[in-house]
This record gives sequence, structure tokens and C-alpha cells, in this order.
Amino acid sequence: MTAPPDAGLLPTYALRLADDLLINAQRLSEFITHGPELEEELAIANVALDNLGVAQQLYEYVSEVEGSVRSADQIAFLRSEREFTNCLLVEQPHTDFADVMARQFFLDAWHCELWPALEASIDGTLAAVAAKAAKEARYHFRHSAGWVIRLGDGTAESAARMQRAVNTLWKFTGELTMGDHIDEEAAGAGIGVAPANLREAWMRRVGEMLDEAGLTAPDDPYQATGGRDGRHTEHLGHLLAEMQFMQRAYPGMEW
Repeated sequence: MTAPPDAGLLPTYALRLADDLLINAQRLSEFITHGPELEEELAIANVALDNLGVAQQLYEYVSEVEGSVRSADQIAFLRSEREFTNCLLVEQPHTDFADVMARQFFLDAWHCELWPALEASIDGTLAAVAAKAAKEARYHFRHSAGWVIRLGDGTAESAARMQRAVNTLWKFTGELTMGDHIDEEAAGAGIGVAPANLREAWMRRVGEMLDEAGLTAPDDPYQATGGRDGRHTEHLGHLLAEMQFMQRAYPGMEW
């Protein structure tokens, strides 16, 4: 007889998924009004809103599973930097449009593998959230991959910028598919997915698009880690200071 999973495993696992989406949505929102064209401004905003919507569902579920000890807003806006468990990739800043699209491309490619696999979770709520997110991820990937190809296969300037962005962000992608004991326990309990099992598919998806764009993945084996354990780069603290300002300045404020 299989032992039931640790009661804290479900909220811990769901929190990781939500943190990735929330921090990525915040990064995307920073680029609004800086896009190359109006339609792209709207596209970036819509992707950010999609990410935020799924994150909110997950935070509300975490709150429910925890017994409403803290609300979804408190989870999002009152935790410290060390309490966030997002991957390092999503907190990386951008200097231009190529950075935004490269970061989004890597994340979208991962979500195209993760969410469909998570639809098989024995947890009904996680499975339902994953089913919704999987549909959105396909559209997001089509959008970001399209820009990677367009820029990589464009002018010498656009190709150089996209290759620079790929080179800069590549060392933060390994954390997506490495996994740790939380992922292993969640997968073993039927709640989650073992990231390592999806690595080959993610690499193939990313590689095919980079090849089409005329870009190459760096051969440097180094991969930065620590986000899942709350050990972040210097960029997350600055992001949270801005994102959490209103709730910390006016505790309990509601729209």
C-alpha cells in the first residue's frame, strides 16, 4: 500500500508553479509601452494576463489547501525574496525586445511540455488548471517562437541581438528540467511531474526552433540553480520591491 503524500507537498509544489507565472507576468508587464509595435504591446499584455490568471488560481488553491491561513494576495505580496520559489529564468531583466522574447520562448517551450503532462495529476484542481494553461501555452509558444525565428532569420542586427539574448539566458534554463526532491516526491505521489522526464522533449522543441532561426544554443555546460530553494539572483529583490509596494505600504488594501 502506497503511503499518502506529505500534507505540505501539494501546496509547496503548486506554489512553485504559481511563482514562475507571477514573476514572469511582472517582467512582461515592465515591457508594455516599449514594444516594437502596438499589436505587440497588446500581445505581451495578454500573455502577462494569462500568466497572472493561472497564478491566481494556483495561489487561491494553495490558500485553500493550507486552510486559509493566508489569502492569495498575502501569498503573492507579503512574502520575502527568500520565500519565493520561482526558477531563476523568469526573474532575469531585459534590455531589449530580444531578451523578452528569448526568455518567453524558453518558458513557453517548457510549459508546452509541463502542462499537458500535469493534466494527468491525481489532484483534480491541478489537473484542471493544467488543462486550461496548456491551451494558452500553445498560443504563447507560437508567438514567442515566431519572434525568435523572425529576429534570428532577419537582419544581421536582429540576429546578433537574438543570439546574444539566447546566450545570456541559456544558463538559467537548466533549472526548468533539473528537478529536486520536491518534484520527485510530487511525481511519485501522482500529484506532479518529474521535470527530468520532460527534458528531452523540451530540448528538441527548443532546438528545432533555434535551428530554423539560424541560431545556436551555447555549449557552456554551466547552469545556475537556487531559485527553487529561495536563493535568487540580485534582480528578484528589486522586482518584488516594485510589485509589492502598494500592499506593503497599505496593508489589507483591496481593489
